[in-house]
Amino acid sequence: MSHNLSHSSNGSNHERPAQRPAKPRVLIVNDDGIDAPGIVLLEELVRTFTDQVWVVAPDEERSGAGHSLSLSYPIRVRERDDRHFAIKGTPTDCTLLGVYELMGGEKPDVLLSGINRGPNLAEDITYSGTASAAIEGAMLGIPSIALSQIMTYQSEVHWDTARRYAPRVIERLLTMKWRPGLFVNVNFPNCPPDAVTGIRVTSQGLRPPGSFRPVRRVDERHVPYYWIKAAFPDGGEAEGNDLRAALDHAVSVTPLHLDMTLPGILPEMRELFHE
Repeated sequence: MSHNLSHSSNGSNHERPAQRPAKPRVLIVNDDGIDAPGIVLLEELVRTFTDQVWVVAPDEERSGAGHSLSLSYPIRVRERDDRHFAIKGTPTDCTLLGVYELMGGEKPDVLLSGINRGPNLAEDITYSGTASAAIEGAMLGIPSIALSQIMTYQSEVHWDTARRYAPRVIERLLTMKWRPGLFVNVNFPNCPPDAVTGIRVTSQGLRPPGSFRPVRRVDERHVPYYWIKAAFPDGGEAEGNDLRAALDHAVSVTPLHLDMTLPGILPEMRELFHE
């Protein structure tokens, strides 16, 4: 496997010359917890091309943590061995601790987040701890990839699909010239590996409003409480986006960027505020 891991360590806007370490240093993070099957699988796959692997992950599931930081309470670290650390904190905390504290003073050449149990499509990335770990990696100038295996509740998780396609996706992305602020969101479709229709580079979709709603319940003391229910509405898929790829049983590879400015509306808004 060849690697073109061009990234900036100081946050500048200038790309560094390509670097091709024979065995890249890889930081693996997730939001499902350090013992989740997806992160165990990801480490297994990464170890086929490098033994320079560090796993820094939450000690329990932190799905939906988004890009949150632990600012108001201490973060506890449990060292399982010199390269596996369980963190009492968020996926973003894990990225920061891995990069600054737990990898021996050298940055990783690449950050891999996942493999998440469930989709991270369209606007999911705004909630996703998996995507947010990759976002934090991109903010630190590290090529970062979020990986998710799409599934539905109370059904089989097709881990063999991620097993087959993750290595070829990662391999190709590591040969890419990485630009400052770029991170990549990958979703493996909810089907067996032989049913996958291909790999697509996609844009980010946007579902209709209403994916997450509070559901009211009442406990045995007649006190109300709420669950946040995920119920993705139909729609939002369009030719070329990640939602369409998922419906077509294709792997989606979506390049995203830290700059969330909507360029097309800038002239209109400047006119609106023109004095």
